Formats: sequence, structure tokens, C-alpha cells
Amino acid sequence: MQAVANLVQDSMGPVPVAANPEYKHRPDGSTMKALAWFGSEKVQMVDAPIPDISEDKDVILKVTGTTICGSDLHLYHSEMIGMQKGDILGHEFMGVVDKVGPGVTTLKPGDKVVTSFQVACGTCRYCQKKFSSMCDRTNNSSLMQSMYGQRDAGFFGYGHLTGGLPGGQAEYARVPFGEVNCLKVPPGVSDEQALYLSDVLPTSYHAVVDTRVEEGDIVGIWGLGPIGLACVKWALLKGASKVYAIDTQPARLAAAAALGNVVPVDFKADNVTKKIHGEVPGGLDVCIDATSFHEPKTLLHKVEKALMLETDVSETPNEMIWLVKKFGRVGLIGAYAGYTNHFNIGALMEKGVRFIGNGQAPVHLYWHEILNDYILTGKFDVSMLVSHRVSIEDFPKLYEKFDKRFAGVEKVFVQTKFSEPPSKGFPQLTKVDDWANKVL
Repeated sequence: MQAVANLVQDSMGPVPVAANPEYKHRPDGSTMKALAWFGSEKVQMVDAPIPDISEDKDVILKVTGTTICGSDLHLYHSEMIGMQKGDILGHEFMGVVDKVGPGVTTLKPGDKVVTSFQVACGTCRYCQKKFSSMCDRTNNSSLMQSMYGQRDAGFFGYGHLTGGLPGGQAEYARVPFGEVNCLKVPPGVSDEQALYLSDVLPTSYHAVVDTRVEEGDIVGIWGLGPIGLACVKWALLKGASKVYAIDTQPARLAAAAALGNVVPVDFKADNVTKKIHGEVPGGLDVCIDATSFHEPKTLLHKVEKALMLETDVSETPNEMIWLVKKFGRVGLIGAYAGYTNHFNIGALMEKGVRFIGNGQAPVHLYWHEILNDYILTGKFDVSMLVSHRVSIEDFPKLYEKFDKRFAGVEKVFVQTKFSEPPSKGFPQLTKVDDWANKVL
């Protein structure tokens, strides 16, 4: 699949953009540790050239914190097309400014910043509205254009369907349009608090805001990985009267239940539709899908996916459409990429369901608000999401164990040689081998 996709992309050629994925190397030939993709379930640490200033508005970071995301597993399983061997992964990272290009005036070496997972130009019609994930000028993929009719912004470390920009699961990273895509971290905010402004916090917040969770709503959230768990918290902060939290991992269900008026639902032990409909026969006000398309539950979808008769599965969207109230709202923040079968389009139409593809979250629209109104005030305790801390050398093992959800793993802070010591209230450094045999 990857070879065919890359051949198609090569035949169409790249779209001209303002952020080129290729970068210059340090003149002295120095290298850094980085995690690279080499095939399905094949990631490994490599020595890669340290990036140098390649365009006037570039910023080079010494990475002080990075992490793994549930959406990285789509790359790990080779389910996102446009991957090429040797691609440096990672779209969530932060660091200290090492170098700036001649066009950069508001950042300087030594500044602590967090980056957005998307690369925005700052000037196109979408960027002017802070819709940074939809920037028109940073993703050169003609393949995405042909598949979707438009292109998202370029994303760090997420393959060539999203621009082929090297990622931040590395010791150094190049940030195009650095002043636009770096947020200065104020004094007193730890790396662990700041890092997740790159994706998980704005993405989960966007899901709740875009799907319009309102005061008094009864909400269902499918999937309790870091995004789903954060959605539960945001929904409660926005005034939801009750949240049904659906997953099957005991540690995740317990974490959600601890947040407030939350009803945990184990989809392997309970019939989800029967249980929720029995308690809320009038229907949920809002449903949010924070699941993963690569894990079908029923035999039918497992077979169809294995035979490539569909790329994504409709099981969770169908459950949500059935359980939501008439004229209710359904949001998809879980990553979907292609086509699905057996979608209940009839119920969607007849019930008047507001079916919202939340899209890739526009980080720049939210990150100041989240930092100032929720992190600095203590309303959102980021530590609830962070379960482990490991070193960058442990990344290959981390991918394997994160995929299998060992030891209740949620968000992991991955440190480099440039990282600060662990902050109070956050996990201490461990090795994956220390906890990887524990399945919760």
C-alpha cells in the first residue's frame, strides 16, 4: 500500500508550498538521536543529521520533551498512506530555541517554547482565523488533494500525506515559520504542563467546543485514551450534567470515573446501546468519538478490513447516531482516513443528527486560552493524563507497549539529554522494561 501511494504521489508531483520538508544539515556533520519509521511495526532509533536553518523564518529547537500519541499507532501499523522508510516521527514536542533564521525577531536562543503539531504559515485565509490545521501553504501532498478535494496543513512527523515534515521524536527539530508555530512557555510552567499544548489538550478541547457541549448536557465519549479522557474532563468543565465514558481498559475506566459524574461503560462487558438507552431513553445530547479506526470490534468489519474492502470502520459512529437524541450532535475527533461500509446514513438523516467531522484541531485557536484559563489557574490538572516518563532511547519499546496498552499507559513524557528533571506531581524516569510486563 505504501509503495503504491508513494508511486501515485511521485507521478502527480508535489504541490508548491511555503514550507519545504527538506532541511539543511549542520555543516560540521553532527548527528542526533531520532526515531524513524521502517515499516509496519518497525520503528528504530537512528543517528540523523542535526537540522540547520533552511529558510529565513525557521527556528531550530533542542527538544526537551516529546511523547507518543494514539494517532502515531496508525503510522506504526502502516495504516496511514504516504510513509517512507527513514521518516522521522513525532508531532508533539517542545524545547529550547537553539537557532533562529534571519527573518525571526520575536524568538531568541534560550527561549522555552512548545510547538503545534501542525505547521501554519500565519498569513493564508485559514491562518488569519487561527484555523492553523487547515493552512493552505504548508502541505505539498497532491495525493491528499486528490483524495479529499483539499489539503490539511503540513504536520510534523506524520508521513508524506501530510507534507513529509520531519518530526520531533528526536533531540533536535526544525520548525518552519517558527514564530507562528512556537508558543513561549511562561515562567513557572513545567515542561510536563506545557508539552501537551502541542496536541492532546487543544485536540480534546476542540472536540468538546466544536461539538457544542453545553450546560446540562448528557454526553457520551467513546474511547478513553488521552484524548478521550481529556474530553471527559473538558465536558464536565463545560457544564455537562453526566458523561458516559466507553472503553474496555479497567485503568482507563477508573480514571474517567474519578473525574466526577461519570458512568464508565465497558463495551466488552456491557451492551453499550442497551445500557445507555435504558438509562437515557430520550437520547444523549452529545456523542464524541475519540476511538481508533484500526481496531474493528465485529467479525464482519474485521474481515472487510483485512480484505481491504474498507479502510475505516463505522461501528462507533453507528452506535453514536443510534444513541444520540433527535437533532443531537455527534463529533468525530478520532482519526479517520478513508472509507467505511454499513454506515447508518438513514438514521442520520431521519433523526436530523448534526454529524460533525471535527477535523484536525486548530491548535493556535485554543492554546493561549487553555494555557491562561485552565493550566495557569489550575482548573485542568495536566498530571491526570501523564502515566509514565521514559528516555528517548526507549522509544521503540514504548511504541510496542503503548500499542498493547501495557501498565495502564496513557500519555508518556519522553525526555532527551536536554530535558529538565521531572516536576512535582509528575512521573519519575523509568525504563519501559521496568513496567512493560504489567497489563492493566
